Amino acid sequence: MNKKLSILVFTLGFLACNQRDESKVNTNLLYFDINGYFKKETARLTKTNPKVIKGVSVNNVKETKVLKIADWAKEFAIFTNADINKASWNGSFKVEKTNKTENYTSDDKKIPVKRVVLTQENGRIKKLEIVISNKNLLYTSGDTLIYYPDSLYQIKKHQKIRLLSAKNYEITGRFKP
Repeated sequence: MNKKLSILVFTLGFLACNQRDESKVNTNLLYFDINGYFKKETARLTKTNPKVIKGVSVNNVKETKVLKIADWAKEFAIFTNADINKASWNGSFKVEKTNKTENYTSDDKKIPVKRVVLTQENGRIKKLEIVISNKNLLYTSGDTLIYYPDSLYQIKKHQKIRLLSAKNYEITGRFKP
């Protein structure tokens, strides 16, 4: 009896350790890879370390500085967070492509990213625009994110919290020649 129990425990232990290789993650993305694109831009800009004329405006009160961005991943976080290739969002975007543009739109209330528009020229991205909208009983916000490689990035945000006045934010980074 002890011998049979030992063999059974050993067999079950062996089978538990011998896990099958599950199907590999699908690397074929359904939509444009915003996250991957900005990871490449982050690496490139970290390497080139350009100076940026950065302007910040809150309710039309502006401040501008010339600086070098220490952490491009943090600077582009709002762009990478707008990735539309989340598994739960598959099939939620209408895709329209021409030889110069790609347009992804969604009117699903549960998806905050409403539109992504890419403008390309000779296979290179010239402009990327992302529109994000969040709305619930207490809070409404809208973001427009624009990126022109090696030229400008802009984040415009409007937010309204119930019983408080609306706030408008704008961050603009212009790459210094």
